Amino acid sequence: MSSSSPPPVRWRSIALTAYGPTALVSIGTGAIVPLIALSARDLGASVGVAALIVALAGIGQLVGDLPAGALAARIGEKYALMAACAVDAVALLGAFLSGRADSLPGLGAAVFVTGLANAVFSLARQAYLTEAVPIHARARAMSTLGGVFRFGSFVGPFVGALVVSRSSIGAAYAFAAAMSLLSAVLVGFLPDVGRRHRGQSAGPSAPAAAEPSVLSVLAQHRRVLLTLGAGVLIISAVRATRQVIIPLWGEAAGISPAATSLIFGISAGVDLLLFYPGGAVMDRFGRVWVAVPSMIIMGIGLMLLPLTATALGITAVACVLGFGNGISAGIVLTLGADTSPVVGRAQYLGGWRLCADLGNTLGPLIISAIAAVASLAVASLALGGLAWVGAAWLARLVPRYAHPGRARIRPVPGD
Repeated sequence: MSSSSPPPVRWRSIALTAYGPTALVSIGTGAIVPLIALSARDLGASVGVAALIVALAGIGQLVGDLPAGALAARIGEKYALMAACAVDAVALLGAFLSGRADSLPGLGAAVFVTGLANAVFSLARQAYLTEAVPIHARARAMSTLGGVFRFGSFVGPFVGALVVSRSSIGAAYAFAAAMSLLSAVLVGFLPDVGRRHRGQSAGPSAPAAAEPSVLSVLAQHRRVLLTLGAGVLIISAVRATRQVIIPLWGEAAGISPAATSLIFGISAGVDLLLFYPGGAVMDRFGRVWVAVPSMIIMGIGLMLLPLTATALGITAVACVLGFGNGISAGIVLTLGADTSPVVGRAQYLGGWRLCADLGNTLGPLIISAIAAVASLAVASLALGGLAWVGAAWLARLVPRYAHPGRARIRPVPGD
């Protein structure tokens, strides 16, 4: 019996080109997300219409998930990334010009297109890393991707505030467009690993096979998408509620907006510290050792939130939620990569991302619906219960479908 150790991953060789575009785009996005509602209000929108304008980014991402898979399969992950960055830059410039032209519909259209571009960018970067990084390091690669996105989203608002203070809200859109263009340039230095790997698997003399349709790939893998995909929907829904329920609970407890922002900053700091350890645990022991504990921890935080009435108590709960969210950075990406087929990978990931994005959309809607008929405390308890249901569901399904981790892999006799 002989065994060989897995090849080392040269992180330095892929860090800039693989993670740099995500850092740039997320900083640009973070800079403008807090300003979209303000831009709409400046253009004469009511509070309700301003909220709708903000929601158009998420709607655009939902609409774009499945077409993004088809596009990435047709032109390759590298060129899909470049196209997404270019379209995003054009849309952000459109938002800038809409402010100059006092056009609220123009702003709404621009925000919607940024959502479409983000759907393509998110899918293509996931598919690219799935191809580029060997499976024994996949979870660390995906968790680092999630951590880079969190870092950019954390830094972006501060950069946006600086730009606005020196110039105007419109200048923040121009800054974000520049970040997207720089990202497109950086993507140009990426090797086209997806196309190379597909060519190797097909053989040098094999004719190019037609890419399967999105619907045929989703139908073929419907069992995974309807079972494990439902677990991912719950993960995304629970994680999305954290950004809504903490500010609302803080307001109900009489906490000032400045104090609420500070609480968020502390929670984000806890979150940022844990993305790489979470990925290391997944690679070493298996995905289930992060998927299940993260949902249990976030469920505990949501169950404890109604018991708090002070800034200190809310901060403690926010840190618990940040811990659960931090260790699970990259879990959705990793599970999607583990279950994706070699043929039709991009199309499959389009369906996978649709499950996750539905969860991101449904989480805040669940809070709104329950709070409307009961109370915010009941909504928090219900979501805590949903997190625990998700933990049980994931404990059953993740070991069945996901890569188990090196610690559980045994050499095959005769190797």
